[in-house]
Amino acid sequence: MTVRAPGPAAPWGMLCALSALCALPASGCGYTTRPGIAPHLRTVYVKPFTNKIDIAALATGDHRFPIYRHAMEVDLTKAVLDRYQLTGLLRPARAETADARLEGDLLAFRRDALRYDASQQVEEWRLTLVVDLKFYDQTKNELLWVEPGFTGDTTYFATGSQAESESAGIDRAITDLARRIVERSVEDW
Repeated sequence: MTVRAPGPAAPWGMLCALSALCALPASGCGYTTRPGIAPHLRTVYVKPFTNKIDIAALATGDHRFPIYRHAMEVDLTKAVLDRYQLTGLLRPARAETADARLEGDLLAFRRDALRYDASQQVEEWRLTLVVDLKFYDQTKNELLWVEPGFTGDTTYFATGSQAESESAGIDRAITDLARRIVERSVEDW
């Protein structure tokens, strides 16, 4: 086996590679596996959502009264709690012991027609839930952020081979909104 001495360019190449490796930790690349939540926030109290939907004003694209599910705010509160437990980033806790508090008002439930068949019957609907949110650091008694008009949505087919009930669509919209709420509460403020 023959070992060759490096040529004149080799030390510069090694020097450049070494300086790049040393500079990488100092410069940071902007990616981390740790969420943007403050380290002292470990638990969250989810205040039950209040329902401020005016059911008399509910309308859809074709002016028919949509199916409105009673206690949608209860389902949303449960879905948010379930999502916090699933992610494990903030553990649900009682109001007296929680480090953070999430408050929300359910403001709107919309059902909009997306697609019609040849006889002008709605084939696909979009369901949208709208909430106003506030997130508090209870340890510092400080409002961290406010999100007015925060939405979750889904679509569902009313006819055809992929048809499903509006209730199943509402469940998916609630799940989508809960996922977005939890993601918002653990990202950088």
